[in-house]
Amino acid sequence: MGCFGAADIKAKRQVSRHPLEVMKTGEGRMMKYSLGALVAAGVLAGGLATSASAADLGGNCCADLEERIAELEATTARKGNRKVSLTVSGWVAQQVMWWDDGFEQNVYVSDIGSTIESHVKFTGQATISPGWSAGYVLHIETASSDPVLGLDQNTDNAPALYTGQTNDVYVLQSFWFVKSEQLGKVSVGLQSQASDNTAILVDGSGSLLPANWVQFDYGGFFLRDGAGNFVNNANFTPCPAPGCVLNKEFLTISNIFGPSDFNGTTTNSVRYDSPSFGGFSVSASWGEDDFWDVAARYAGEFSGFKLAVAAAYAEANDDAGDFQPLLSVLGDAQHFQIGGYVEHVPTGLFIYSAYSTADLEDAALESDNWYIKAGLRKRWNPLGHTVFFGEYQNAEIDFASGGKFSEVDVWGLGVVQEVDAAAMSFWLTYRNIDADAPALGNVGLDFDYVKFGALINF
Repeated sequence: MGCFGAADIKAKRQVSRHPLEVMKTGEGRMMKYSLGALVAAGVLAGGLATSASAADLGGNCCADLEERIAELEATTARKGNRKVSLTVSGWVAQQVMWWDDGFEQNVYVSDIGSTIESHVKFTGQATISPGWSAGYVLHIETASSDPVLGLDQNTDNAPALYTGQTNDVYVLQSFWFVKSEQLGKVSVGLQSQASDNTAILVDGSGSLLPANWVQFDYGGFFLRDGAGNFVNNANFTPCPAPGCVLNKEFLTISNIFGPSDFNGTTTNSVRYDSPSFGGFSVSASWGEDDFWDVAARYAGEFSGFKLAVAAAYAEANDDAGDFQPLLSVLGDAQHFQIGGYVEHVPTGLFIYSAYSTADLEDAALESDNWYIKAGLRKRWNPLGHTVFFGEYQNAEIDFASGGKFSEVDVWGLGVVQEVDAAAMSFWLTYRNIDADAPALGNVGLDFDYVKFGALINF
């Protein structure tokens, strides 16, 4: 979303095919269901269960088999026709979060954030001719308690960012595509932009979801004045981040947090993705009303090192309404982001860093945001890799005419344990957020939180 935001997680992580990238681009592992195989399995199971009386099979055997086939057909996922394949994939993720803002503390159970919530995705693809294919993606997301901008000191069961409803189900992506192995892919419909999550997706450490530079878990929490009172939002004109979009009564951390992934929501657009040449690829997209962006990526491995680098530029030229690219309730805006990841494979030592800058013309504000994470990824037990990491982030917003509007510093520690046999991961993390808005007077927040969660793929 970008608030953050794009591109299912497999047990074995690859830098060039990160789980979110797979999610956003509409690819994934195939989960075909063969009716013939199921019938055969049913017949075999039935034969084993009744082997003692096999000789007693009478004239009703065919009727019993037809009844069993009907039962299997009623419970089997099937493709729509014999020409288009069907892939069903997704994950379920939840976490428990303890927080303390210096005046109040509590424990919440929540999702992990819009655009990466628990979801199910249907991907279809058919071969047109050798080297050419066409297909579709239908990505349905669920939100039982969406932490993105929703959770705050007064709200423990947060509504979904996209719909404003709790315990909601909504369509995150719905688009068709035509793909050529030599020329690339063109997609049309509701989808991620080319610059969605560009700097984030290069993080191949295995800690991307529980630790990234988007304020998923804490962006909606209210700021306080020196006396501990919440700060009214009624007369807050500059709106550099999506807290204003939800029209909350009080100022939030997101209101003073410089944008990181500022193109994180999906939108109706046309997108092009090139094939990969020597590890390099490019993307571009355009959509209503109006925005455009371009992105370039590289991923490779040499001399025992894994390397991934990506950058993107995005521009919105009009007030496109809520939840459009650059959340262009801000009007005219430009955004640049770049991210890089390096891992020494023999030792498991890694470092990831990202930087973004935005020019919010109509708000007369400029922002800079940088993030760094380093750690160790090692397989110490038969379950899978263990990832230890530390992180730091600084986000600053300045007036275009000069002077500081706000600054936020974030630091944290965490550990992730992957469980290969279950395509699952667990995490335990701690973060401190020191938020300050000198332009608004004595306003800010010193916020601590600890979260424990898990994600399982299917």
